[in-house]
Amino acid sequence: MPPPVAIAVWTVSISIAAFCNWLLRRGDMRWFRRGLGKRQVEHDPDRQAALFHEVRDRFGAHVQMRFPDQVDAIAGLLDGDDGLTVAAAILREFADAAYADMLAQAADLQRRTGRGLAVDRRNYRPMWKAAGPYLRWPLFALPGGLHPYVHVAGAVTVVGARSRRIVRVTEPEPLLAHLFEVLDLTVAGWEFARVRVDVDAASLADRLITGARELRSAMSDPPPLPPPVRELMRRNNVIDVHHPTENRIAGGINPGKDMRESLLI
Repeated sequence: MPPPVAIAVWTVSISIAAFCNWLLRRGDMRWFRRGLGKRQVEHDPDRQAALFHEVRDRFGAHVQMRFPDQVDAIAGLLDGDDGLTVAAAILREFADAAYADMLAQAADLQRRTGRGLAVDRRNYRPMWKAAGPYLRWPLFALPGGLHPYVHVAGAVTVVGARSRRIVRVTEPEPLLAHLFEVLDLTVAGWEFARVRVDVDAASLADRLITGARELRSAMSDPPPLPPPVRELMRRNNVIDVHHPTENRIAGGINPGKDMRESLLI
């Protein structure tokens, strides 16, 4: 006679098999297949590393090419699942570097003045409201060589265009958080750090809002909108958008209105 442990394992195996057969008959194995599909995505770490370095080295402010053209080129380069993974990695590295910079600025301010600042990467606005004149907008000078209007804009474009696939290739919640972090810092720079709002800056904000909308739509259970987005949604301010090379106003952007229309779904 088999030992009791073997009988118990055999009984559990039969029960699981019977349960799966029952789900198949009901047509309720979608969740199971989705789980398998996500685990079966094949990644090529070497190709991803090569893509990341190519994007970072070939493009940027030093390149004699319009920012929108560079964004389109990056979006075309980041194809396939490896490209999606690299797009997510670009946003993660950029958001992490920005957070590290804001932490360093808060620590330096405390050393110089004795004034402590809370640094919450889900909501940078209280920090900027409390100490805006003493802070430096970090997005143009982060280590790693990533430019917000080039590399980040290109990565966000890929995320928005292929959101249905990227939720299967990578974890969407951290990716969505990074999109909102960069959006928060972008608008805070306009409001508190006197960052010039030109066509490229407005385009980045628009891409971030669109990317967040598409990613949330592709998620089965998207998280609540973060505090800075909810705060900005209550506003209706139009910000002048400057021409990138000429001394004139090229148009306007209303971040609160754009967020309401895109993210209140």
